[in-house]
Amino acid sequence: MARSARTLLLAAVAAALLAALPATAWGKPAAPRSVVGAGTIDVPWLVVRARPDGGAAVVARLSEFREQDFRPRPVLAIATRAGGDGRPTWYRIAVPGRPNGRTGWVRAAHVRIKPVRWQIVVRRESRRLELWRDGALAYTTRVAVGAAGMETPLGLYQVAVRFTPRTQPFLGTFAFETTAYSKLSEWPGGGVVGLHGTMQPWLLGQAVSHGCVRISNEAADYLKRRVPVGTPIRIVRS
Repeated sequence: MARSARTLLLAAVAAALLAALPATAWGKPAAPRSVVGAGTIDVPWLVVRARPDGGAAVVARLSEFREQDFRPRPVLAIATRAGGDGRPTWYRIAVPGRPNGRTGWVRAAHVRIKPVRWQIVVRRESRRLELWRDGALAYTTRVAVGAAGMETPLGLYQVAVRFTPRTQPFLGTFAFETTAYSKLSEWPGGGVVGLHGTMQPWLLGQAVSHGCVRISNEAADYLKRRVPVGTPIRIVRS
């Protein structure tokens, strides 16, 4: 076997072993902050306001279904405002789209929100992903992140779509579309950040992507069996 081919093979084996490490191999990181829940929109157009007040400025309008594929649009609730009976009357949500990081308030009657059990944390500088269930660390794996100038964006997002790539082998065996956007607006989907497998596992642990988070195909298949649409994704610095 040629030296270059042997080097690539060893790198691939090492990456796969790192990806399969149990959560405890990385120590005991702090659990991510909980969210209120995730769900779907229950009206044709969801009006998002700057404050939990029907007269507050409108910061966004979200359609019940995504324009590009007519899938239900997920909603991530991060805070509530309750009425006199203690039931939520408003939810503060993470607003998808550019710029990243926007939030706003929507009427509770206009969405269907349920608790979430899973959360994903991506640690950009440490190059690792953590999967949490009910506040307990369940799984950890190595990732590749955005290269200099195309850094994977920090913030709180969620899984918008799950799919098996059919014509994009570079996405590996399974992929998740997120509500985060990269710096490259000309990238497919307007720069949507994906979380997906890879056919180049030797690049895991490096900053080499256009903003997406790459994981091994083994890790992608593991997440496929557990992570539903709506799952929160926190991308943090370290």
